[in-house]
Amino acid sequence: MNKDTVILGIDPGTNIMGYGLVHIQGSTLKLIHVGVLSMAKIEDHGLKLRMIFECVLQLIETYQPDEMAAEAPFFGKNVQSMLKLGRAQGVAMAAALYRDIPIFEYSPRKIKQSITGKGAASKEQVAAMIQRILNMSDEEMPKYLDATDGLAAAICHYYQRKHSSVSGKMGATKSSRSGGASWKSFLADNPERVK
Repeated sequence: MNKDTVILGIDPGTNIMGYGLVHIQGSTLKLIHVGVLSMAKIEDHGLKLRMIFECVLQLIETYQPDEMAAEAPFFGKNVQSMLKLGRAQGVAMAAALYRDIPIFEYSPRKIKQSITGKGAASKEQVAAMIQRILNMSDEEMPKYLDATDGLAAAICHYYQRKHSSVSGKMGATKSSRSGGASWKSFLADNPERVK
């Protein structure tokens, strides 16, 4: 990773997509921007996907990230929800690929482990740790935990790259392996998600 790098983190969702951008300068990690795209009132799934694509593209054009980190889809009981979530992530990834931004995926457990030291940490615990890591005041903390989850993906990627010898561009296929998010390892790490 370059010493001066901007990372865009995405927590994909079809009702709320969280995102966060961090700037790495040497060994200093700074918050650039954090927020959510809220689509809860929109019923048309196709329109939601278009909004996700446009939002990610706008973030890329505005903040010029060098890399994107995304939370990998997880297993759930509802197949339709899983498909919709996968589409949302795919559209966000497509926007990054459209602008030649390398993509890296991390399982939810890997992100939580990286941020808090516990793979089963709650969203609130992740948010509290991010507040400490980025030295954010209570007023600066986002209202939605989806936003801090987006930041968590970006910070997780920073930590993984900092402690890894991996270099160069990586596409979605390789990134899922490097991020520890293969289906087999995800199942092993998240037995409570599959019943």
